[in-house]
Amino acid sequence: MIEKNNRKVINAWCSYDIANSVYSLIVASALFPIYYQNVTAEAFGSGLVSLFGFQIKNTVIYDYAIALGYAIVILITPLLSGIADMGGYRKRFMVLFTTLGAAACSGLYFFTGSNIGFGLLMTVLAVIGWAGATVYYNSFLPIIATNRLHNVVSAKGFAWGYLGSMVLFILCIAIIYTWQFWGFGSEEAAYRFSFLLVGFWWIGIALVAFKHLQEFKPKSKIDSEILSKGFKEIAEVAKNLFRQRIMNLFLVSFLFLSMGVQTIILVATLFGSVELHVGTIELIIVILLIQFLAMFGSVVFARVSNRFGNFTSLLIMLSVWVAICVAGYFIQNTVQFYILAVFLGFVMGGIQSQARSTYAMLIPENTTDTASYFSFYDITEKIGIVIGMFGFGLIEQISGSMRNSVALLSVFFMIAFVALVFAAGKRKLKGDNL
Repeated sequence: MIEKNNRKVINAWCSYDIANSVYSLIVASALFPIYYQNVTAEAFGSGLVSLFGFQIKNTVIYDYAIALGYAIVILITPLLSGIADMGGYRKRFMVLFTTLGAAACSGLYFFTGSNIGFGLLMTVLAVIGWAGATVYYNSFLPIIATNRLHNVVSAKGFAWGYLGSMVLFILCIAIIYTWQFWGFGSEEAAYRFSFLLVGFWWIGIALVAFKHLQEFKPKSKIDSEILSKGFKEIAEVAKNLFRQRIMNLFLVSFLFLSMGVQTIILVATLFGSVELHVGTIELIIVILLIQFLAMFGSVVFARVSNRFGNFTSLLIMLSVWVAICVAGYFIQNTVQFYILAVFLGFVMGGIQSQARSTYAMLIPENTTDTASYFSFYDITEKIGIVIGMFGFGLIEQISGSMRNSVALLSVFFMIAFVALVFAAGKRKLKGDNL
């Protein structure tokens, strides 16, 4: 059994955010979307790419690939989480998905634009690896810390992740913009080397977490019996979860919150590039600004939550997100994009961190089914991403503009706000500061 509130274990758990956040920043949000758009447009002569005999916009098929990756995770997570709880496989599955994601990121080194099918496959596998590992990573939070520390520990993980990912991001940028000094044949080759670095960084730093995070029950052999028990375990958790009105309302809010937040994170650089024609250097500055402010936002809103309650903190941030989407529809230049990035970065770190810690507080204390409970949290998030990305891509394809897609996201945040208001009205927790 892991000793709760052990500083060394908590730091090891937080270190995994440093490991996997480089995927979120460099591959999912920043460098790869820029690289992908440039090399596919160059390979196919325009923004339209050819895949399986169909002509489709490169940004739209990219959105669909990401949605597919998350859809696969949604399908496999419930059973694996039940097995993880019953058979002591949280850490094993975390290692498995981490290895898959890191290998896929490294595989992007071989994507040159013309091999669009391969590039999209690696994109899907990277999503599966990152999202799959996150389920089991998050499930350790209520195991390593008591309720009173959830806000602080969750914020610390995100803050470390933002800071650590910035370090590798800056290194990659330095390599890309001085590619001749390092002996690369082209700037594109330097980009591809950066994706290789992401894979090695991810798996390398993850070893720290793997060393200190331990199961509290011995691993069982995966056979028909453990599969059956896994199904029963997840079914029992689902039954208990849906009896809790406050948790149901929170998950509804979290679903729509995720539709907005995660979609914005994934498409922000493409929006700046396509709609505002923001240059690569300016986009990089914006990304660093967002990461820097997100690091502080996670810490600041942890304090707001401890002082005024988690629901109040989340409602404040949701209000800001609505304003960001409305403003995003109207912005016209790079300066306005920078201003919007300041607000976006600050609430991005806060809302992700406090959503995770709030859900951890809602999980029954002393339960051994943390992976199963967090599987519903992560499935909700992934469903939100699938719907958000699919809706964003579909509206862009129909209307020809990402601005209309951004307007849709504001509606998602409004629905999340209303659901959370109802959840706040229902809260009856035993002394938790919610």
